Amino acid sequence: MNRLSTYLSFVRFSHSVFALPFALTGALLAIQQVPVTSRQVAWRVFWIVIAMMAARSSAMGFNRLVDAQYDARNPRTAMRELPRGVMTRGEASVFIVVSSLVFIGAAWQLAWICFLLSPVALAIVFWYSLAKRYTSYTQFFLALAMAVAPVGGWLAAGGPIGRVEPWLLGAAIGTWVGGFDILYACQDLDCDREAGLQSIPVRFGVRRSLLMSRLMHVIAVVCLAALAAVVDLGRLYLVGVGLVAVLLVYEQSLVSEHDLSQLKRAFDLNGYVGILYFAVTALSIYVR
Repeated sequence: MNRLSTYLSFVRFSHSVFALPFALTGALLAIQQVPVTSRQVAWRVFWIVIAMMAARSSAMGFNRLVDAQYDARNPRTAMRELPRGVMTRGEASVFIVVSSLVFIGAAWQLAWICFLLSPVALAIVFWYSLAKRYTSYTQFFLALAMAVAPVGGWLAAGGPIGRVEPWLLGAAIGTWVGGFDILYACQDLDCDREAGLQSIPVRFGVRRSLLMSRLMHVIAVVCLAALAAVVDLGRLYLVGVGLVAVLLVYEQSLVSEHDLSQLKRAFDLNGYVGILYFAVTALSIYVR
């Protein structure tokens, strides 16, 4: 059990609540477009969950592996599993390979197009971990990596290619996650500068980074609301989008240029956003 706990902590398993609800929302919307049985729905949902967990685990494991030397120098991250020696680099490498293979296998179970695109998806999520060495716009690459989730969920559920719904969802989750990752990166500003790493806060400073984060969260809410113009989801859906907006406004209110002490509290609020949105969207579809 202790070893399992180490691996779950290594990939921050609890943070799966960020992307998974949006992948399931993409699948839920796609299912409305194609004739499927209840058994087929359950089967697809099962493999979507497996694929999402595996992709996120491999991406997070890769991030921890390539950043181990930098994590060891940062007081905030020095107690992660690799820097403090409770996991070896070999174990981390095997974990990444196994997780990646599980993801590719799950994609194969879902649809041929998911299987063909699975290496591309892995390349995108792995690149985020390396981007900070080459570009200041690291957080935008995380946004891109997360935007893949609802598009993948849509394709996995058999949604037709060319519809706007998954792209609106992708833009929403991308700007939402990118926005709060900018906030999160502000606390590592000094350590990143010392290590020669790049990020939006390193390039633009805290004040302008906060403005960019807030703009991205506004775009996220607009994209979620715009979905109601494409799919008839009713008033309950718009109420849910309003509640998401309230959570994001409150999150932003906890952080200021001169006070980053509530960053963790602001970050943790994001765990409720995806769950709330998925629940309201599901209710909007099935209650009606």
